[in-house]
Amino acid sequence: MARILVIDDDQSIVELVKVNLEMQGHQIYTASDGIKGLALAQQHRPDLVILDVMMPDLDGFTVCQRLRQNQHTHSIPVILLTALGMTKDKITGFDSGADDYLVKPFEIAELQVRVRALLRRSSSAPKSSTLPEILTAGEITLIPENLQAKIGERVIKLTPTEFEILHCLMQHHGQTVSTGKLLEEVWGYAPDDDVDTIRVHIRHLRTRIETAERKYVRTVYGGGYQLVAEGYNKGEYE
Repeated sequence: MARILVIDDDQSIVELVKVNLEMQGHQIYTASDGIKGLALAQQHRPDLVILDVMMPDLDGFTVCQRLRQNQHTHSIPVILLTALGMTKDKITGFDSGADDYLVKPFEIAELQVRVRALLRRSSSAPKSSTLPEILTAGEITLIPENLQAKIGERVIKLTPTEFEILHCLMQHHGQTVSTGKLLEEVWGYAPDDDVDTIRVHIRHLRTRIETAERKYVRTVYGGGYQLVAEGYNKGEYE
């Protein structure tokens, strides 16, 4: 199955997650602090990282940021597992580069669902092999095996979540895609209609693929988002 790294200073949580994911056939590595976790991520290049936030020395937000900044760990999906459940904490987590966010205490069945969903959309997951080898719309071309988007002469590396959001918008090119539909299609399960989750990830995607003048993702207020794959100039839809 998958190689999963669990980083948490609470050994009871580590054992709970480890035992239950091993029962599903996954290979589990564990670290009790962020520094060791970063080292293991570099060493083993896991398919997924489950990361606590409140840890001594190096908190989970910082660990996630460093994973995203490193070329060898940039695309590893990350689930934040934390007792910090406020909206501002979730936004901070997604801003640090996390793909999903689960608040403690949690049901192990929910964690298993989220692990399966995130692995399906990761670069090593079977789902990627079912995607078209190359998908093109307007100025944008997606390269699934490398999690890349080619826009003109620019080649942009995306995280698994960014890639899946862009893929979903390209499949519905020219149509308005609601936040609920994005959550279901990208996250692979039916979470609450978490507008903040989508908003933060859309902002990150825009930062990667758009320039100061050339835009591609249009916000349809009260409706969702629409991909203008041919591109449009700043202010054109404002």
